[in-house]
Amino acid sequence: MTATFALLPLCLAGTAALAAPVLDDAVRQRAEELTRTGMHASIVIAVIDGKHSAVYGFGSVQAGKNATPGADSVYQIGSVTKTMTALLLADAIVEGKVKLDEPVATLLPGYTVPAFDGKTISLLDLATHYSALPRLPDNFAPKDPANPYADYTPAKQRQFLAAYHLPRAPGSVFDYSNIGYAVLGTALAAQAGSSYEALLQKRIAVPLGMRSTSNQPTHGMLARLAPGHLLSGEPTPAWDLNVVAPAGGVYSSARDMISYLQAYMFKPLRPYALAIQPQRPLAPDSDTTIGLAWLLEQQQGHAYAWHSGQTGGYASYAAFTTDGKRGVMVLTNTARDVDALGLSALLPGTPLPPLKKPQAAIELPRATLAEYVAKYVLEHSPGENFTLTVSLGKQGLEAAGTGVGSAPLFASAKDQFFFRAIEAELAFTRDAAGKIAGAVLKQGGQDVVLPRKP
Repeated sequence: MTATFALLPLCLAGTAALAAPVLDDAVRQRAEELTRTGMHASIVIAVIDGKHSAVYGFGSVQAGKNATPGADSVYQIGSVTKTMTALLLADAIVEGKVKLDEPVATLLPGYTVPAFDGKTISLLDLATHYSALPRLPDNFAPKDPANPYADYTPAKQRQFLAAYHLPRAPGSVFDYSNIGYAVLGTALAAQAGSSYEALLQKRIAVPLGMRSTSNQPTHGMLARLAPGHLLSGEPTPAWDLNVVAPAGGVYSSARDMISYLQAYMFKPLRPYALAIQPQRPLAPDSDTTIGLAWLLEQQQGHAYAWHSGQTGGYASYAAFTTDGKRGVMVLTNTARDVDALGLSALLPGTPLPPLKKPQAAIELPRATLAEYVAKYVLEHSPGENFTLTVSLGKQGLEAAGTGVGSAPLFASAKDQFFFRAIEAELAFTRDAAGKIAGAVLKQGGQDVVLPRKP
């Protein structure tokens, strides 16, 4: 993919153009390079400095055209949605409608919610990813890998909760859970007697003047939607998250997200203060804590709150210093994370990692590729399995993991493969007889060993 790039600062606050916050030069150059080389179709970076803000657009939201994205371009924000769901929780607490330590089961009387030796899942457990629920439900089996959540209904969520057995007590360990946030959103909507979308509009979007923020985008929003792309550059539809929307289904714009972040930065009263109040550590030896969805860290002498998100064709990063002096929102319509770009924009001088060069692929005979076809299963604990299914299609090998769609595999050598749709590699291992015994998934600096299923 080829992409044009442009730098378009748009001052959204303040009376003079000179008040527009300046984007760090290293971040600007990196964003230009990412869009020029086609690694990202487009990138929008919103910078908040004090009470002033500016939006910078790079790349193009229309393939082959010089259509630079701006403050009103719409993107899917993925898991940054969780901060909105958490803010709805904080709002309900401040209004006296729920309590932080309240069992979620009290808000879902028609559901059977799992417990562990009598220990129930609280709203705090869900909001801090301490619920002991898995990342994705075990009855998640998408019909369409390109839109995996579209057929995951409220009935399936209810069935999952009724059948699931918690592997440990809630409140004991941080374990990121999308289904946990889906349940939290469902519970808050039930308590309010409305849909999640209606609650989002009433308590967040309308009060903050966020006219381009919705889980159910309007025709006007869709007309400004930046079309999603896979890592390979191929177009892909935005995900319909259905009942999992409270975990990642919201669409928004840079203009709206500036208003959203400024609500935390300049309104240090509840519920905003409650949402960024440290609640639990990520790990016993970790300096990072989690509030209600927001991750809280310190770097270069600055304390800041952040969250990132990614869906099939989009990625995002939201952050602000807790002293209210600086904030940033990064949006892209390519499924490649922008965390490093966002942190460097928030805290200028933070080093950006070197860009990786695209890997070259080699051709392997189909008979050789057929050897790898199998299921590779990692069992974390009873009821918590991750399965990587490798199949052979017309174009070659494909791999589909639990909770994610299928993606093509490309060979770099015998037994060595890489993805272009995600940043990951897959190496196959053999036993003494030379037969495929397992696979090692290398992603995010971690190696996950997956034994082959007999």
